[in-house]
Formats: sequence, C-alpha cells, structure tokens
Amino acid sequence: MPNYRIIVDLSDRQLYLLLNNRVVRGFPVGIGRIALQTPRGQFVIINKVPNPGGPFGALWMGLSKPHYGIHGTNNPSSIGKMVSHGCIRMYNADVLELASYVKVGTQVDIRP
Repeated sequence: MPNYRIIVDLSDRQLYLLLNNRVVRGFPVGIGRIALQTPRGQFVIINKVPNPGGPFGALWMGLSKPHYGIHGTNNPSSIGKMVSHGCIRMYNADVLELASYVKVGTQVDIRP
C-alpha cells in the first residue's frame, strides 16, 4: 500500500504530495488571508466530498481541524493568492488528481 502524505508550504503557496517521504508532485494553492489564516500544524483528511457545491469546486477534502479543508474552487484566479477563509484552494483538476492518490486518514502537515 503506498504511503502518501501532504505538506502545504504556506510561504511558497504550494502543496506537495509525498510518497515514502519523497516529493512526487507539487501543486499551486490559494491560502487564507491575513485575518483568516490557514491553520498550521499536523492534521489528517477526515472525508472526501465530490461536487460539494458553492465555492468549493469539484471536491472537498475535510481536515481534522473542523471547518477547514483542501478543496477546488470556482475562482481559479485565486490560486497562488492569500484570499480564502483559511482553507487550501486548488485548481479543480489538481484537487481531483490529488484525491486520486490520497485516502481518508492521510496526514497533512501545514507549515509556515
């Protein structure tokens, strides 16, 4: 069974997919605003919801910190910027690709 995990680097606004502790893919992300910062720390994916509606794009992956997740967006111009309410936004194609590798229980490290 592959051992995937995710690192979100807030300083460069990138999400990295690791397999056995080696980066196999990087994705640009949008992150929280100054007043609504993306939480830092170690979390896990607790659910995956396709087509959640609203601004969450093609997929929502909830984190073990309530009300926060990794999700697609209906505003692709927001990727790479500090614009969210604390969630990690991805292009819809990217979040779908990421979700194809990771499962519920995958570790997510969010770093400054």
